[in-house]
Amino acid sequence: MIKIGIIGGSGLDNPDILKNPSHLEVKTPYGDPSSPLTCGDISGVPVAILARHGKNHSIYPSGVNFRANISALKEYGCTHILAATAVGSLREEIEPGHLVFPSQFIDFTRKREVTFHDKGEVVHTPMAHPFCPNLRALYAESAKSLGLDYHDNKTVITIEGPRFSTQAESHMFRGFGADIINMSTVPEVILARELNMHYASVAMSTDYDCWREEEEPVTWEMILNTMKNNADKVINLFTNVIPKVAEYSDVCKG
Repeated sequence: MIKIGIIGGSGLDNPDILKNPSHLEVKTPYGDPSSPLTCGDISGVPVAILARHGKNHSIYPSGVNFRANISALKEYGCTHILAATAVGSLREEIEPGHLVFPSQFIDFTRKREVTFHDKGEVVHTPMAHPFCPNLRALYAESAKSLGLDYHDNKTVITIEGPRFSTQAESHMFRGFGADIINMSTVPEVILARELNMHYASVAMSTDYDCWREEEEPVTWEMILNTMKNNADKVINLFTNVIPKVAEYSDVCKG
């Protein structure tokens, strides 16, 4: 049975998108998740929404219990995860307000629990293609039909935070080949892959980081404002994609 987990960032944990919403407290072997699960359905498909940074955005990026979050969705029975994340753009063509569907990540974090396999048998999880290609294809198909500006097959680099990059770091990340930057994709995507869940991100570009010298340096207020003005794009995309995941679940085995 298909069950969809939505991991939302700021402004994207709205229960109003669900039919018959209810709240479920889930305990995991890794502690408490960032929030209770808000459960319901979209177009008849069971959905559970989890607020990555807590309901009041009270958990800083490196303080997120990613293992508990992914474990909670797995225990609820989620087979797919649609993750929303705010990102800074490292490329001129990725403008604020555009959506990005990354296919690769670069891990620039240093102090997070990045695996479920830290005890017992050593397991080496393949990670050549970390994001589900079938979900990404559905994102692109839906974004095109909705008339949204989007970019596919891009690379996200995840840093610790909560501070933003220096200008030197921002130029370095561009040199690495990264297209967007955030503080949340790693280890979220890694842990989902370890539990054989189909995971794909919808990244919303909120700013140009600080590499573009003619732009004002990024601030949290700038990010919140862009997210508030564009959150409906991500919600519309998710509500468009979810019935397609259920309808074409036989293709979502990548």
